[in-house]
Amino acid sequence: MDAIIVGSGPNGLAAGITLARQGWNVQLIEAKETIGGGMRTAELTLPGFRHDICSAIHPLGMGSPFFRSLDLSEYGLQWIQPELPLAHPFVDGTAVSLHQSLDCTVQNLGRDGKNYGRLLKPLVQDWDGLAHEFLGPLRLPRHPITMAQFGLRALPPAKTTAQLLFRDEQTRALFGGLAAHAIMPLEWPTTTAFGLMLATLAHVVGWPIPRGGSQSIADALAGYFMGLGGEIVTGHEVKSLRELPPADAILLDVTPRQLLQIAGDDLPSRYRRQLEKYRHGPGVFKVDWALSEPIPWQAEACRHAGTVHIGATLAEICASEQVIWQGEYSERPYALVAQQSLFDSTRAPAGKHTGWAYCHVPHGSTQDMTAVIEAQIERFAPGFRDCILARHMMTTQDYQHYNPNYIGGDINGGVQNWRQLFTRPVPRLNPYTTPLPNVFLCSSSTPPGGGVHGMCGYHAAKAVLSKLEHTTRRV
Repeated sequence: MDAIIVGSGPNGLAAGITLARQGWNVQLIEAKETIGGGMRTAELTLPGFRHDICSAIHPLGMGSPFFRSLDLSEYGLQWIQPELPLAHPFVDGTAVSLHQSLDCTVQNLGRDGKNYGRLLKPLVQDWDGLAHEFLGPLRLPRHPITMAQFGLRALPPAKTTAQLLFRDEQTRALFGGLAAHAIMPLEWPTTTAFGLMLATLAHVVGWPIPRGGSQSIADALAGYFMGLGGEIVTGHEVKSLRELPPADAILLDVTPRQLLQIAGDDLPSRYRRQLEKYRHGPGVFKVDWALSEPIPWQAEACRHAGTVHIGATLAEICASEQVIWQGEYSERPYALVAQQSLFDSTRAPAGKHTGWAYCHVPHGSTQDMTAVIEAQIERFAPGFRDCILARHMMTTQDYQHYNPNYIGGDINGGVQNWRQLFTRPVPRLNPYTTPLPNVFLCSSSTPPGGGVHGMCGYHAAKAVLSKLEHTTRRV
């Protein structure tokens, strides 16, 4: 066997495809009975209601340079663009919306539109160069001007950016909701980067959903991989490197903690100590609902959006994200709501709907946040609880059991602050290599971090090709 990959999330599949495209014989091993990692869909509530277990909305799925190099439509993947990528409601019954059109968004933001346009237009125009630089390891930039433009805008805390650039509280809250995807206090440096990235993607590719659920992405990637001759084995948990057959390269779609368990004493002591210092951040608590009708939002824009951010003001969002780092809980947490069934009829029986939402909670939390999340939605959609037919909840521990990469419910594979974004999992010239010559990491615990984009796996596979110099022999 040329290569063995452990883990079938987006990065494991991306690594497998990248190597198989170079003529390698690749076997992918998955512990669960179904592939996908965070890209799984299941009937969690009632028969006929299909819910995305983790990832739901996929701007990076369309914006990823790696995914864009594949024609996954041949393997059944169909992207659906909601009428609006995002809406952000307020207690007065209004909402601000993010349109796929940058010009429409600028007009929609009133007196803040001009500054918003100045902030986003260069990034939207230079997305291809920006994606190459940002969605990869730290290196000399091929597009230094683009990266410099982004870096100058991205370094400040998101709270500072929102307060300096925007005058209306609605626009500040909109930007705060975008930046809060970082799962870090918005007073921290570089949190602006997350808001900029998601806003840019909305205007470049939208915030699409895959028809049939996120499992469709995994199935399409698997179909592409097997079409290249790749082999997939499910239901086999790899507990030690020593149980694997000989291979030129072993790529692990796992966290540093699992690498320590799988590789054990084969790793040098210094490298083990470095891995032990790797930090995981707060987790998520998620609820899925089977609904008798769409969520009855007061604001009309929310009824046309694939994603709705809940957080009445920038101050409310900042407070919510701050307390979880202190091991506490917000009574009004920032929450992300997805309503896929408004645009994809395969998600629920005729006339019925699904709802998907999560909030951020302290690392390893077991607290049930269902009532709090539902109260948050009810603030902006009175009568929401009356629409609920059934619900399914997942704590951080449920998430870690579902996917061992989600340590303590951390869906990003580790904190993505400035200290750990490009140096994950340890400071190393090539972050995908390990001291073991044929063992590589390809998970979201390597750059560029969390998200369904496959870029961690792609770069890890490129590291394999470069280090082992098999490319010429096998092309």
